[in-house]
Amino acid sequence: MKDYLIALLGSAAGLTAYGLVFLVLLAAGFGLPLPEDIPLVMGGVLVHRGQATLWKMIVVGYLGIIIGDSIMFGLGRRVGSKVGSTPGFFARIVTPEKRAKVEGMFKKHGEKIVMLARFLPGVRTVTYFTAGSVGMRFGRFVLYDSIAALASAPLFVLLGYYFGADIESLLTRIAAGERKVIGVLLVLVLGTVLFNRWRARRAKRASEEASKQLKAPVIDPLARRESAEPPRQP
Repeated sequence: MKDYLIALLGSAAGLTAYGLVFLVLLAAGFGLPLPEDIPLVMGGVLVHRGQATLWKMIVVGYLGIIIGDSIMFGLGRRVGSKVGSTPGFFARIVTPEKRAKVEGMFKKHGEKIVMLARFLPGVRTVTYFTAGSVGMRFGRFVLYDSIAALASAPLFVLLGYYFGADIESLLTRIAAGERKVIGVLLVLVLGTVLFNRWRARRAKRASEEASKQLKAPVIDPLARRESAEPPRQP
C-alpha cells in the first residue's frame, strides 16, 4: 500500500495533486487503513519537484484531515449507539473492545484525548467516532482536532518539501520519529493527569480547612471577659 500511494501521488501535478492528497486523507479519516503521513509527505515532495505550491498543499492537507475526521465524528453522532449490534463496515473498524478502551480514555483524560489521538493511528478513527457518540460538542471537537492537525499537516508537508530527494529514507525516519512523539505525548499526558490530581487534592484540603474554620464556634471577647470577672458582692 505504501509503495502504491507513493507511485500514485508522485506522478500527480496541479489540481490532480491537491485532489489526490485530499481524497487519500479523507479516506484515512473515514476509517480505511491508509497511513496519513504518506499523502502529507508526498504533498511536500510534489512541492519540492515543482508540481504543487507549498501553502496550497498545507491548506489541502489540513482540510483533508479535518473534514475526514468530522465525517467520522458525525457518523458517531448518528449511528454510534447502533454499531456492534449488526455486522458491517463500521462494526469491523469500531469494535466493542476498541470503543470501550477509547471511552475509558475519555473518562480518564477528558475531551483533550482528541488531540492525542492524532498521533495514535490504532485508535484515531475510533476516538473521533466515539467523540461523536458520547455527545461531545462539534465546536470543541474541531478546536482540539485543529490544534493537532495544524501541528502535523504543515510539519509533514514541510518535511517532504525539504527532504523530498530521498523519500524512502524520510518515511523511515518519520516512522521512527512518530514512535518517539507518541512516547513523549504519553509522558506529557501522564504528567498532566498526576499534576491535576495533586492540584485537586490540594484544593480539597484547602476547602476542608476553610469549612472547619467556618464551623468553629465564634466566641465574643466581651462575653468571655464578663464571664471571667468575679461576681459582685451585694
